[in-house]
Amino acid sequence: MNTTLLIICLLLGIILLTLEIVALPGGVAGIFGVILIGFGVWQTYALFGTRVGTIVLLCAIALCLLLMVLFLKRKTWSRFSLNEESDSRVNQLEPVVKVGARGTTISRLAPTGKALFDGQPVEVHAVNKFIDPDHPIEVVAIEGYRIDVVEITDARFAN
Repeated sequence: MNTTLLIICLLLGIILLTLEIVALPGGVAGIFGVILIGFGVWQTYALFGTRVGTIVLLCAIALCLLLMVLFLKRKTWSRFSLNEESDSRVNQLEPVVKVGARGTTISRLAPTGKALFDGQPVEVHAVNKFIDPDHPIEVVAIEGYRIDVVEITDARFAN
């Protein structure tokens, strides 16, 4: 193994370890980073001896600690964090439907989709089966923001 490949291995390991801290949670990048750093240090010991291997090991540890301190500072994290608040809410409007209201599906309810009640689109949930678009429905329950509907199978209400 040549020197260029060792340097690439060590730098790639440090980059992966840094990405694990900053952007890629889950451990995979960190594990590969530690493996690459360990492999690079091990190969440095094998090829160049104890003195150079120890220097590379200490430099890798120092660089990892320096990057950790750098990224744990508050100003560094503020660049990556969201600084705006979202004040929107689900279904802020007053409910336009009541239990027993009838409407028509706009999209396929599989099981959730859109339906039209008195000219206003509302998100609804099909209770017992999927319902295709342009089918008559009736509200059977309202639980919080969830509106449960069933398809009306009576021929009098068909389109």
